[in-house]
Amino acid sequence: MKIVVTGGCGFIGSAVIRHLLRKTSHQVLNIDCMTYAASEETVAEVATQPRYRHEAISINNQNAVERALAAFQPDAIMHLAAESHVDRSIDGPGAFIQTNVVGTYCLLEAARQYWLGLEGAKKAGFRFLHISTDEVFGHLEPEAPPFTEETAYDPRSPYSASKAASDHLVRAWYHTYGFPAFVTNTTNNYGPWHFPEKLIPLMIINALEGRPLPVYGKGENIRDWLFVEDHAAALVRAVERGKPGETYAIGARQPRKNLDVVRQICAILDELAPDPAGPRERLISFVSDRPGHDFRYEIDPSHAETCLEWKAEHDFETGLRRTIQWYLEHKAWWQRLREQRYDGQRLGVQK
Repeated sequence: MKIVVTGGCGFIGSAVIRHLLRKTSHQVLNIDCMTYAASEETVAEVATQPRYRHEAISINNQNAVERALAAFQPDAIMHLAAESHVDRSIDGPGAFIQTNVVGTYCLLEAARQYWLGLEGAKKAGFRFLHISTDEVFGHLEPEAPPFTEETAYDPRSPYSASKAASDHLVRAWYHTYGFPAFVTNTTNNYGPWHFPEKLIPLMIINALEGRPLPVYGKGENIRDWLFVEDHAAALVRAVERGKPGETYAIGARQPRKNLDVVRQICAILDELAPDPAGPRERLISFVSDRPGHDFRYEIDPSHAETCLEWKAEHDFETGLRRTIQWYLEHKAWWQRLREQRYDGQRLGVQK
């Protein structure tokens, strides 16, 4: 297959591209306009392969996207380009509307025009996979069953509202135009190359530098964690096997309280890189909760596991240890980000 990946220099998008180039024979066109969270280093290992190309264009530039699709002639599009940080969406929601809603519309229209020009088996086999989040479902009470593909939407932040809107656009294009699109919703991802404002990398880096580990509220909020390489494998399986009009909820059945996650990070770091000043749990501090903070997310991935014949390989402890080891071995990458374009004191303590 020839596959377009939008946002392919971001955290999840780059994991998808690395998986595609390592483990399949597919060709990849990466469409990424290189915002603050994108890094060419995330795809450096595949950048020289003849099956890989990168176009530094925005999904909001419909004409440029149309030209890229016409030149590449893809069999599928995997749409991962998005603004994704909740705290940033609270501070400045406009960018989230522009990228996640307007950008998805522009991409859908460019892709639909391209699809309309196809014929025969090429047209019948074309797929548009839209990657979304579990945050569109709102929050779960402590004893409520996990989210499924049938859960009603109830977004509660500018970020989740913008993703919900994009999900609705994708489904509308399927129902109205017969456009062969489908959606995946996933829970919190973690792993290598995660931008240092998200919970796990922020805590790893702050702990290594002896900075405070700021946790919202009492740290009781629960998130369901999925190792990014497992998610990438699921998405590739979805684009190869998924059916238009379907929804696949992708998760690993690994819910944890935020405070427990931070404590586990401290324990692993104390083992791998002891701090002469003492155990790193001393750095944990509790800060005022953020507005509209959802209490719990958790996904039931049974449908995706059955239909896609996929299951997450990593338990949380194994994946977290791999992630921490990666950050220990790649200090130059995250130190450069901290120095050049990231305020290390910013409270990015959730997804």
